[in-house]
Amino acid sequence: MKVGDAVGAVKSRRVLLDDQVVPAVIVIEDGKIHKIIPHGDFFADVESKVLDVGDSVVMPGVVDSHVHVNEPGRASWEGFWSATRAAAAGGVTTIVDMPLNSIPPTTTLNNFDEKLREATGKCFVDTAFWGGVIPGNQLEIRPMIQAGVAGFKCFLIPSGVEEFPHVTDSDLHAAMRQLRGTGSVLLFHAETELQPTAERNDPTQYSTFLQSRPDVMEVEAIRMVTELCLRYQVRCHIVHLSSAKPLEQIQAARQAGAPLTVETTHHYLSLCAEHIPAGATQFKCCPPIRDSINQAQLWSALKAGHIDMVVSDHSPCTPDLKNLESGDFTQAWGGISSLQFGLPLFWTSASKRGFELADVVRLLSKRTAQLCGLDGVKGSLAPGYDADLVVWDPERAFQITEEHIHHKNKLSPYLGAKLQGAVRATIVRGRLVYREGSFCPEPVGKHLLLPQRKHPTRL
Repeated sequence: MKVGDAVGAVKSRRVLLDDQVVPAVIVIEDGKIHKIIPHGDFFADVESKVLDVGDSVVMPGVVDSHVHVNEPGRASWEGFWSATRAAAAGGVTTIVDMPLNSIPPTTTLNNFDEKLREATGKCFVDTAFWGGVIPGNQLEIRPMIQAGVAGFKCFLIPSGVEEFPHVTDSDLHAAMRQLRGTGSVLLFHAETELQPTAERNDPTQYSTFLQSRPDVMEVEAIRMVTELCLRYQVRCHIVHLSSAKPLEQIQAARQAGAPLTVETTHHYLSLCAEHIPAGATQFKCCPPIRDSINQAQLWSALKAGHIDMVVSDHSPCTPDLKNLESGDFTQAWGGISSLQFGLPLFWTSASKRGFELADVVRLLSKRTAQLCGLDGVKGSLAPGYDADLVVWDPERAFQITEEHIHHKNKLSPYLGAKLQGAVRATIVRGRLVYREGSFCPEPVGKHLLLPQRKHPTRL
């Protein structure tokens, strides 16, 4: 079977169904999972193009709901062609594009149309889109919902790009009034600003950057978010939680009835502040990577169900913006590229902490699909769902090298890392888009435009 072919069935001795790993055959018709039958009954039941993957694990494809593609306007940072090829190589079958750092940002209906035109014919996996909330655009919110955005993102602190300014308290109340009753969701970059200090430490030391963005910035921002969420009963979501300190107030708000969810990222679960060398600005992201004690607390929260999902926050840039020559953390762009490696990054650490394959699906596929309104379509292996599958070997180790990276820019804090869990093949709506280093000859991904939801979805 060639890459690009339509797959009639996938056969494996390790298929993840209902939290159990069993021998099975997934039968595909018209890009959907038609039925799932016992392994031994296959040849009497189906005549079709069969992909027999032996002992490799077959699971729902990863749904990465936090990806900055940056096209149009900053395609030198990343574009739909390179981002979605990298996604396919990593077992990611759906991405949700953030409203920044493209130019223009996805903050008006016209800008959303431009984004859709730019992405057409370039996506190797399916792609949904977040809109943005910025000062003064509240009347664009409902038209964008009707046009199919998955929800909206805002910043409570300067975003780093001037075309996507952060919101004020009055902007948030205006946005909440527009969102109320729609079933849509508002995502928060939850940090507040600090008063600047006169102290100036060595900018090449990671500790200098870390001290400039302490946990209290997230704690105070999340306090504000929980109050808004409870008042308006609009779905709210905390993106890229780096600090474990706000988890208690998140739990309290949820127990009080707030429709609030929270994600963390692969870099906060895989990297520690203590191990970041001086001048290694490829490790800079915002909020910052914190210490190993905090990381252990994030893992405990994941295990307890207090963190709902794990995403990449793939935020690439050109290498020059990382200021590697000066090694100045205060001036370097903050963002880490990891779209291609999320599945093995997570499994490498999670498998040592007692997590199972069912947890991978729950945290990387099912919950992310629910967040952006794709539940019932993506994130599970069941009849009627899109036939989005990842075939991978959890026991197989590999090392990240530049030649393996399919992101447009190869600079990464993970270069040289040895990971567990190699992706063998990726299937999107029944099409084999990636297999053992080879890609589908042309993009087959489609735009996912979400219907308006009348009632909030709770995870």
